[in-house]
Amino acid sequence: MNHTENHKFSLTTPLYYVNGVPHIGSAYTTMVADAIARFHRLQGKSVLLVTGTDEHGQKIQRTAAEENVEPQVHCDRIVESFKSLWDKLDIKYDRFIRTTDPQHKQIVNEFFARVWEQDDIYLDRQQGWYCVSCEEFKEERDLIEDHYCAIHTNKQAEWRDEENYFFRLSKYQQQLEKLYESQPDFIQPASRRNEVLNFVQQGLKDFSISRIDLDWGFPIPIDDQHTIYVWFDALLGYITALLDPDQAPTLDNALAKWWPIDLHLIGKDILRFHAVYWPAMLASAGLPLPSKVFGHGFLTKDGLKMGKTLGNTIDPIELVDRYGADAVRYYFLKEIELGNDGDFNETRFINVLNNDLADVLGNSLNRTLGMLKKYCQSTVPQLSSADFSSDHPLKSIGMTLGDRVVQAYENLQVSQACTAVLTLVRAVNKYIDDSAPWKLFKQEQHSEVEQILYAVLESIRLSAYLLSPVIPSTSSKIYQQLGFDWDFNQEQENSQGAFSTHSNWGELPMSKALGQASPVFLKLELPSKD
Repeated sequence: MNHTENHKFSLTTPLYYVNGVPHIGSAYTTMVADAIARFHRLQGKSVLLVTGTDEHGQKIQRTAAEENVEPQVHCDRIVESFKSLWDKLDIKYDRFIRTTDPQHKQIVNEFFARVWEQDDIYLDRQQGWYCVSCEEFKEERDLIEDHYCAIHTNKQAEWRDEENYFFRLSKYQQQLEKLYESQPDFIQPASRRNEVLNFVQQGLKDFSISRIDLDWGFPIPIDDQHTIYVWFDALLGYITALLDPDQAPTLDNALAKWWPIDLHLIGKDILRFHAVYWPAMLASAGLPLPSKVFGHGFLTKDGLKMGKTLGNTIDPIELVDRYGADAVRYYFLKEIELGNDGDFNETRFINVLNNDLADVLGNSLNRTLGMLKKYCQSTVPQLSSADFSSDHPLKSIGMTLGDRVVQAYENLQVSQACTAVLTLVRAVNKYIDDSAPWKLFKQEQHSEVEQILYAVLESIRLSAYLLSPVIPSTSSKIYQQLGFDWDFNQEQENSQGAFSTHSNWGELPMSKALGQASPVFLKLELPSKD
């Protein structure tokens, strides 16, 4: 079933591990997912954006013990910090799933039973090096000197020798290879797909799905001496999240409307779980596979890897409190090409925002509304797209812009969508300077002045509309100053009809009296060093 045919689109962020408060990496993934979800909503689709938290496992049990609180109390605290940050960043999620939710246990048990019936789960002995921070057994080749983890370089892996239940991943080797070959888009970008192909070609080993001596998690339904291992339980959160609040927690109910998921958006560090383990688990349970797994890159700060040891982490809560949601969203979504690693530098952040949003977008609107007041009594000229030739410097860009932005979003190139819109915004400023309406007004060339002002205001309107998934608050201010009763953070009638109208150049309602201009994006300043 192709979701686009019935105008549905479902996507997920990872379920974030609640070992600590959200970091900038989690905020980044969620902002990208939110912009993609908003763009599909803008097109009139029915959209489901799932986010949430992964709350079981040894790492959480230990962290809670160190804090001297029950694991559930620890999880509740951290979950609040995620929800509060998502609100600050204007993330419009539809479902927030917690793997400690009571209905999740029933979904996990039912899924486990299906896989058990396929004879894909068996008891065996596991010996090896275990990284608690990764919650995974490591091959010798994955460890560095003295058995330290290559990812958590300050954590030594622990030697384990225990009985575990295993999932027969090896049985799905060929099926997965066929999947990657027949659906080359299943894993994106291409660099990540190659990583997965290399990993799978080395031969898949069965993986352990239970732990003993661990209380924090769901017991294995057939053996309560064992607890279900965090990944087997966490991935199923994507399915539990699909239940409506009043539905009985069964797999059939959860899968009825939104499954299969169109897009799992994740960081590249958890690619293997989503692109190898997850499709194999779903195949074992006889369920359709998601359409796409996209593994994005890592963030650095001032060119350096971030870490507590270097003391150079970015606190996303502090960042959004200081600069506002739109500023943070715009920088990370425009300046980082999704899929590549990206860097945060505060000076560059301020320069980009001041240049693009304050000087170019905000200033051109302010200037033009000022001229409209002076030359046209604040009333939009009686013109429409038909009054402009197709080679007009703004109309020529604006006519194809909507299609280019749709294409960019369909390819998950949010940064390219922003850049395309900025081309029009920059052309606006140049056009005002080149055509000098103030001179034409003095020469009493009123119809030329009206043409210039209409073309500029319409180009700003179109830019605000197409940037609204990235900067909803700024776009709302622009739309309201152009006489629309719209707020991109509220649900409005987003139909395909509205999208095809508003994403076209030449839709500014004529003869409308516009109100007072006020700055839509205030210039940012670097915090003082004292």
